[in-house]
Amino acid sequence: MNLVIKICLGAALSFVTLVPLAQADDFELSHNQRIACSRGLSAGKLNTATCKSYAYIFNTKTSEYFRCQVSLALTRDNKEVINVQTDGGCTKKPRIFESDSHYSFDATETEAPNTNSFFGPGGYAIWASDNTAQKARGCITISSGLGSDISKCVDMTFQ
Repeated sequence: MNLVIKICLGAALSFVTLVPLAQADDFELSHNQRIACSRGLSAGKLNTATCKSYAYIFNTKTSEYFRCQVSLALTRDNKEVINVQTDGGCTKKPRIFESDSHYSFDATETEAPNTNSFFGPGGYAIWASDNTAQKARGCITISSGLGSDISKCVDMTFQ
């Protein structure tokens, strides 16, 4: 019986040493969340306030990221809250860098749409850098106003 335990232990140990340890993905929340609210007011009628906030979840190993949004709409009259609706979710976006490494990341949203907003609802900027090399990339995504977003990235040069 002792020999069987030694053989099983030896086989398990050799299996563990032959299989490389897979590096787990690490996810990080962007440090630059924004919130924008709007209100519709009418004297003596229903009032509605809507707030939206965006954040980004970044995979520090692969440079893939998710754009997350949460919204709350509140409808009330002069005496009570009539309705509260919430919604939210995250959308997966493509990698910023082609290879795995250890990356840092941040993002920011443009201002909320206004009368000066030529391209519709605006867009967002993504910055990512490689923590193991002098490598950074800045990306901007904006709404074209024609149904599809335009996204371009630029590799930074260090002088």
